[in-house]
Amino acid sequence: MSSYKAPLDDMRFALFDVLGSEAQFQRLGFADATRDVLDAVLDEAARFTETVLAPLNPVGDREGCKLDSATGAVTTPAGFRQAYATFVDGGWAGLTSPVEFGGQGLPQLVGVPLKEMIDAANLAWGNFPLLSHGAIEALLHHGEGWQQEAFLKPLVEGRWTGTMCLTEPHCGSDLGLLKTRAEPNADGSYSITGTKIFITAGEHDFTDNIVHLVLARLPDAPAGSKGISLFVVPRERVAQDGSSGERNAVRCGSLEHKMGIHGSATCVMNFDGAQGYLIGAPHKGLMGMFTMMNSARLGVGLQGLGLSERALQNALRYSRERLQMRALSGAKFPDKPADPIIVHPDVRRMLLTCKALIEGGRLMGYDAAMQGDIAANSSDTAERELADAQAGFLTPIVKACLTEWGVECTYNALQCFGGHGYIAEHGMEQLARDARITTLYEGTTGIQALDLLGRKIVAMKGAGLKAFLARVQAFCEENADNQSLAEFVGPLRETASRWQQLTVKIGQRAAGDPDEIGAASYDYLMYSGYAVLAYWWARAVAAADASSHPQSFRDDKRATARFFFARVLPRTLTHSAAIESGVAGLPELAVEAV
Repeated sequence: MSSYKAPLDDMRFALFDVLGSEAQFQRLGFADATRDVLDAVLDEAARFTETVLAPLNPVGDREGCKLDSATGAVTTPAGFRQAYATFVDGGWAGLTSPVEFGGQGLPQLVGVPLKEMIDAANLAWGNFPLLSHGAIEALLHHGEGWQQEAFLKPLVEGRWTGTMCLTEPHCGSDLGLLKTRAEPNADGSYSITGTKIFITAGEHDFTDNIVHLVLARLPDAPAGSKGISLFVVPRERVAQDGSSGERNAVRCGSLEHKMGIHGSATCVMNFDGAQGYLIGAPHKGLMGMFTMMNSARLGVGLQGLGLSERALQNALRYSRERLQMRALSGAKFPDKPADPIIVHPDVRRMLLTCKALIEGGRLMGYDAAMQGDIAANSSDTAERELADAQAGFLTPIVKACLTEWGVECTYNALQCFGGHGYIAEHGMEQLARDARITTLYEGTTGIQALDLLGRKIVAMKGAGLKAFLARVQAFCEENADNQSLAEFVGPLRETASRWQQLTVKIGQRAAGDPDEIGAASYDYLMYSGYAVLAYWWARAVAAADASSHPQSFRDDKRATARFFFARVLPRTLTHSAAIESGVAGLPELAVEAV
């Protein structure tokens, strides 16, 4: 089976050397977020994920979850429930939540390496606490005072978990089609009736209660997405004084049989007049749901990163041990019957591609979380607005690119194993299967692309892009005369300039034909991802050069950056060409079979 060891050295490099997180946290008012505290969090998170979660990964895949159709109860794989109890006892559930609700009050960024480690160790298990964080954020920003008192403390402490109930059998990304109804009751609550599908952790045996956040329509709701409201619907009824009692009219109807993440309970949830409470204003539910969804999208991006890291670790180990053929330039290990496959250029290509995407992607994902912390905590209004624009702009890029690269990295890693990667023994095929879902849930790559181009660029006038490009320009100007970075600064500047030009061209075309946005969106998204990575790889080399890390570490960063700029960044040329072809390059297909 595959193994996992937390990449603490690179995580610390990202947090402290590149992002300067300790100084940022102190500046933002997080007095307890010192280097000593953060180091202790990383070390303990590594111990928990490596020793408790990672060994359960193949167990979850093999056993899956089981539904008792008579009661609607779901039993999780052996060891999963006990691991969650250990997670809660360790205080991990409330690591970044407010102190007043039982959390530890650390910055959101501190939770990001923990999330990466959890998902690398055991993605299926990680899905159970995943949406609790989003539910907490939604209730913090949109819930009434009594709702926060009743629901937040048990969620923060991990005694309860949360879900996000959007999708219906006939309604996925187009939420305007949803049919779930909410009828007002005399006591101020609502009766929720409808069916939701693909509900992650909709039912399980971890906790005494599960808090469902449900989208539904009030009787007077206008048609479409403008008529959607958000409700909190607990599995066990909760009164306004916080007391809980009898079972609510919500039940798991079935479990989905999936390609991967077998240990994660993916449920069909039936609401049959279940008691719920309105969150926020009537017909304004999407505001609360987007708060929750943006948190989940960053979380899913980290899933792709974690799976990539684990896949690379195992592929590297196998490639150093597996002896096959001789190097084309002559035997590298003449004392052995053959050379290890890591000497072969094509194997190095696959491994280095993974390495470049993972280490650059880690910086991209961590920075997105940092921008969120700045947006929420800075005392400077202008800084908050800039950070908020960047966080919104980066969210679809992080979600889509880290998950697409997760599929690519698990593919490359499996390929290094050859036929041995295809069989279950080494655990690589599980990683490849598990990775596939990450590009689908919490909004497909196509949905992220439309969000980025249609909403964040066109509708919002590209505020986030402008703010990010200003950072790129400042870095390039600061290092204009730095000869040690010249090989990166020039291509970075050129890539950023082309990015701007493509953005303008798409906007001009879209003014005449809105379909131009859809035609360009995927390639624009991927171009953006590689452009962001170019910035972070240039920053990484600069930070490594200025650090106290051993020369071997600094040389490794520079070599990987060179590989990225030479072998990966040119992908932008293909995406640019596709964008240039416009909607005319997409001939129509017959709606009906001929």
